[in-house]
Amino acid sequence: MEGASTARDRKAERHQTTRREVLEVAWRLAAERGLTGWTLGDVAAGVGMRAPSLYVYFASKNDLYDALFADGYRQMAEAADRVDGTGPPLDLLRRVAHFFVDFCAADAARYQLLFLRTIPGFEPSPTSYAGAVAMLDRSREVLAAAGASRQKELDLWTALLTGLASQQISNDPGGNRWRRLTDDAVDMFVATRITKAKRRSS
Repeated sequence: MEGASTARDRKAERHQTTRREVLEVAWRLAAERGLTGWTLGDVAAGVGMRAPSLYVYFASKNDLYDALFADGYRQMAEAADRVDGTGPPLDLLRRVAHFFVDFCAADAARYQLLFLRTIPGFEPSPTSYAGAVAMLDRSREVLAAAGASRQKELDLWTALLTGLASQQISNDPGGNRWRRLTDDAVDMFVATRITKAKRRSS
């Protein structure tokens, strides 16, 4: 029985390793050709397998997009974990803002998949979308700690940061023109949504 279990574990490990390799090839193709500029056959060739063999790992291109969506939010969560969470709430707000804009601007295809509806007919599965919900909850907690706890403040915050990232990707890819405005955007948000609210309540 132990030998059979070990064999199954090794098979599962090989399956996961190949899945990981498929995702890496798909990300590379997305970066080179855009999210929709490649086929499952291209991915299979990049992994070194025939196209029909890819269906063992992903049932369709949308299934692969779903896995990329989940993987993108996994990458985001891991990067967010490296943000210094200490110090005054407003300082953390600035660090989180820089992290978010930099993360988005670093990979245009990933940004489009995670934040824009650019693929006709694709909707992330509930399981994959849970990663997006978890990241939004983290933003909500940071904002609440800084004194902005209403939904419209969260909506404005996400619009500001995704707007900066979108402008950076669209108009100055690889540059700093909009990324350097992150502190200004945070200061504007704090002045209009937090400082004024505190004055009204005092």
